[in-house]
Amino acid sequence: MPGVPELKQFRIERRGNGVLHLVFDMPGRSMNVFSNAAIEELRRFADWLQQSDVAGVVIRSGKPSAFCAGADLAELETAYDMVMAAPPAERDRVAFDHFFRLSHGLRKLETAGKPVAVAIAGLALGGGCEFALAAHYRVVTDHPQSTFGLPESLVGLLPGGGGTQRLPRLIGVQAALPMLLDGARIGGAAAITTGLADKLVAPGEEVAAAERWVLSRPPARQPWDRPDWRAKDAERFAALIGQRRASVLAETLGHYPAPLAILDCVEQGYSQSFDIAIRTEMNIFAKLIQRREPRNMIRTLFLGRLDHERLKKNGMDPKVAAAVTEIARVLAVQSERGKELSEAFARAGFRVDHAQKPAFDGRISGAAYWFDDEPTTWGKELLRARLAEAEAVAAGCRSQLDEAERRAADYLLVTKEGFPAYLGGLFAEGLG
Repeated sequence: MPGVPELKQFRIERRGNGVLHLVFDMPGRSMNVFSNAAIEELRRFADWLQQSDVAGVVIRSGKPSAFCAGADLAELETAYDMVMAAPPAERDRVAFDHFFRLSHGLRKLETAGKPVAVAIAGLALGGGCEFALAAHYRVVTDHPQSTFGLPESLVGLLPGGGGTQRLPRLIGVQAALPMLLDGARIGGAAAITTGLADKLVAPGEEVAAAERWVLSRPPARQPWDRPDWRAKDAERFAALIGQRRASVLAETLGHYPAPLAILDCVEQGYSQSFDIAIRTEMNIFAKLIQRREPRNMIRTLFLGRLDHERLKKNGMDPKVAAAVTEIARVLAVQSERGKELSEAFARAGFRVDHAQKPAFDGRISGAAYWFDDEPTTWGKELLRARLAEAEAVAAGCRSQLDEAERRAADYLLVTKEGFPAYLGGLFAEGLG
């Protein structure tokens, strides 16, 4: 048997009963995330596992508060820059090759021929949830913090580690779509009811329960890899996808591509073999990651939130709030043609306060979306002028704010003033 690979983001613990523990425990971090280093180590471990003589694997976290919080979003921003620096004809391939590594590693793990159980105590979000889905057996503690979730759509992305394929196959499309599209979390008894988890135990008993399952010598095969597997709610599949696609378009007017891309992944991959389906998922992800919407949303809703929380804790400079207030004043919907302007703002994804703007009744007339070229309405033209004026005001404020303050200002602009998240604010880099 080849030697155990040297790992730093994980550690390997051998037990006398033949069960191996793979402990996710990133050094110097309070929370595990899937960094580039962790993804590479997982692949090397999966390659080794296939040739090993262990009875099976229990995956657990070395952190007291969570299993894994998802992707390293700071590295994701760097990866976006790398992809966009490539020649346009090469960007799809560069994105695919870079981001498919996690999906490839998880697929190697679940097909290594060894039973793999995961013990979840705390959050299993994003890539952490996809890691758990690639195990053959999931034990979760009966604790409010122990939850599964795929929140990628909330930052403009889709689960690119096989999540759009494993989750619907495991629990059915109807149960999977709220997690995939809305970032809904599920844990405890609900995870057992849907089939997302296999065993619910008291905190502290999860590792022993996972070990017992491995030692029972179960088959090391996923349901979707069995020849007799049949998708849940297959007869309602087309209707479920069609209904959600219509509701997504009605809610977002097409400004947010991630939910539509997720539906494409589910719709196209569901009838394919799993190995083809995860490549379909990654082809769609590779296109999505090149758009500005996810970069804007990560920068504003994630990095900006972290900056805002840190600055608020240390004493926020009043000029940050003053800059945001000035932008909100410029964008205020006030005009003798209030309804038309309010409608233009609403079409563009701005949160319109109907109580303060009675001229707009909240109904958007017609079926056209904001990104349609026609008609060019007076309201749309005025909105563009307002945005240009707001951009000029923001440009004058940028020199007074450092990078963290600019991101925090954009976070406030989006979360407090209703500026559309897909545009990413105005302070960091201007209109996205």
